[in-house]
Amino acid sequence: MAKATSQLSIHSSHEPEQSQPDVAPRELTSVSTAFLLSGFILNNASLRSGLAAGGSALAYFYTVGFLNAFGVFQEYYTSDVLRGKSNFQISWLGSFALFIMFAFAPVAGILADKIGPTLPITFGSVALLVAMFMISLCRAYWQFFLAQGLLLGLGMSFTAIPASGMVPRYFKRNRGLATGITVAGSSLGGIIWPIAFDQMLHRDGISFPWAMRIAGFVMIPLCIICILTIRLPVQPKRATEEVEKGSMTEKTTDKPQEKKDLSVLRKPPFVLLCAGLFLAVFGFFAPLFYVSTYAVSLGMTPSFAFYLVSIVNAASLFGRVLPGIVADRWGRFNMLVASAFTAGIIVFCWTAATSVAGLVVWTLAYGFASGVSAHVLPRARTLT
Repeated sequence: MAKATSQLSIHSSHEPEQSQPDVAPRELTSVSTAFLLSGFILNNASLRSGLAAGGSALAYFYTVGFLNAFGVFQEYYTSDVLRGKSNFQISWLGSFALFIMFAFAPVAGILADKIGPTLPITFGSVALLVAMFMISLCRAYWQFFLAQGLLLGLGMSFTAIPASGMVPRYFKRNRGLATGITVAGSSLGGIIWPIAFDQMLHRDGISFPWAMRIAGFVMIPLCIICILTIRLPVQPKRATEEVEKGSMTEKTTDKPQEKKDLSVLRKPPFVLLCAGLFLAVFGFFAPLFYVSTYAVSLGMTPSFAFYLVSIVNAASLFGRVLPGIVADRWGRFNMLVASAFTAGIIVFCWTAATSVAGLVVWTLAYGFASGVSAHVLPRARTLT
């Protein structure tokens, strides 16, 4: 009798456990999918994420880094190729390329989200290389405007924007540091390109057309590496199948999705943030464009003026990497406000630097402060 009673008690104690899996099957499926994805990422993230980050830094190197070196072209065009044009007219070549790069950013970003980054980067690389070789053939101002202002900016937009959107998808931890290292590729390009053009134009006696062709030939393997390494994160087949099944069941059982709430676009904090970011970027590239021309106007050599562009980008390299660690702890907006305010004060001290030592110190100070802003600005936009 006692044995039968114990069997009944054991049977009754196990009955609730048999009915538990039927309570929330969707939750269990999502949990198992999450474990499967996490295990897959841990096993494969090191190589693939490293290649994506390296490819993105390389894309910044020959796109934004090349634009950061426009001060070299500003000085050389004024004194040689476009001698009859004013500094204002020549600066349109670099500023319009920047405008085109950011104007087509939404199109390049949407295409990268829809079809992946490979095709947009391939199109951008082809446009970029065609622009580089066309610049070597230009003689008139309107030809430079179409090649260096329009086509070059278009190619850089479809290369840099898809590349910049891949790194956050790979890195969840230390995302600020990973983004800083990626963006630092532009500073590295701003260091190397002015030195290379100074050696070719002033030391080795290479003509300007052949200097541009050499730069174009150097960019060809870099473009190929970026196309091959910058890809979307890969998910295991089992996880993707479970996610698709879960989405299909949600479509059949859940209510229709509501429209996205766009009222945030009219809220004062968001509008003020956009206005502040606009003002922060508005004067960002002016010192990069005119620092070499300003040095020549003070009687300094063109070779030294070329190196000033490298110095400002070298300081910007540290300003883009180090805040990646600090911004995660102190806050992105706090770093952005401090860096923009500091960069503005440094710009007001520009005309006070009239000697070689003073101009080098000013260049280092502005490069570091502007590098912080360049690193924090994209992350501040993503937080909105």
